Amino acid sequence: MKTQVAIVGAGPAGLLLGHLLRQAELDVVIIERQTAEYVLGRVRAGVLEQTTTELLERLQLGTRMRAEGLVHEGVNLSDGERLIHLDLVALTGKHVTVYGQTEITRDVIDAAAARGLTIIWAAAEVALHDIESAAPYLTYQKDGAEQRVDTCFIAGCDGFYGPSRGAIPASIGHEFERTYPFGWLGILADVPPCHEEVVYANHENGFALASMRSRTRSRYYIQIPIEESLEDWPDDKFWDEFERRMGSEVGGQVTRGPAIEKSIAPLRAYVFEPMSHGRLFLAGDAAHIVPPTGAKGLNLAAADVTYLADALIGWFKSGDSAALDAYSARALSRVWKSERFSWYLTNLLHRFPDAGEFARRMQVAELDYLARSRAAQTALAENYVGLPL
Repeated sequence: MKTQVAIVGAGPAGLLLGHLLRQAELDVVIIERQTAEYVLGRVRAGVLEQTTTELLERLQLGTRMRAEGLVHEGVNLSDGERLIHLDLVALTGKHVTVYGQTEITRDVIDAAAARGLTIIWAAAEVALHDIESAAPYLTYQKDGAEQRVDTCFIAGCDGFYGPSRGAIPASIGHEFERTYPFGWLGILADVPPCHEEVVYANHENGFALASMRSRTRSRYYIQIPIEESLEDWPDDKFWDEFERRMGSEVGGQVTRGPAIEKSIAPLRAYVFEPMSHGRLFLAGDAAHIVPPTGAKGLNLAAADVTYLADALIGWFKSGDSAALDAYSARALSRVWKSERFSWYLTNLLHRFPDAGEFARRMQVAELDYLARSRAAQTALAENYVGLPL
């Protein structure tokens, strides 16, 4: 098989990139090691920056998002005693939209055939070859036989554990990483949200987050020690602790219900530089991971593929390589700013096991400053709604 661009990975990054390139009438094939059912079964976050919703509209894939997504014009911080409301529209002129990553994935997969986007599912042992040459290619196993895809460029959108990043020589790549000493215990339940907007809580017992997937489905989290397991947290214990950390104003509005999904997510930050080498370009989790605090993961992937698609289209349409040459630096500039914001919120809202009372007082002081300073609120809101592309 021959194609102009081969994309490794059919998560949101790979699928959105594929649609952007097909919209420009480029030949594209996506290679995915999992089945479509597995990909659609993954539960992920869903707070979308306006740049991400504008991308879906650009692709003419925003119909269901407009009908079912929840527009949030504000966000809230709780310090256990009060609710600090940030009016995003008044502070920035922008809003965010709550629409699950699973739903975006479903929308782009459903629209793939009509756009002529080829996706090869359940492709095993994907390997990248000759990425430093002008004729890179992929191999994979399918139906008991090795298959080959010859291409001009490879886009590695295959997540942290995919093969793409590993194809860049160790002498070229540099890794930056921080692992946090706690995790998020998350519960998904078919109950109405306890607040009309997202609430981030800083409590003496630890962090909590009230978010939602729809007006009837809620996604709640609490910080727990990394060594604890799901067995340590039966539903009633979770609900008691979640209500406590939310404080009386929000916690008193919680509707309890059985968990339809419960999981523990470790928190870590990771960046790989550079995001390109030869004819290989990385996008999304293949190059960077952010803590879920601030909901930047999906939005960063959308920004990456916007930059990459425009650069690839420019190369194929006019032979201009300047944007491709600048892709890594351009993407990393936004990545590091998003990492900074997630780092800031994580440090502001979580209890660190080795931190003393001084660190706790600094959190209290920062939250009080945010409650009283429009300038501080604007800085946080600008990052929350998403920095310009």
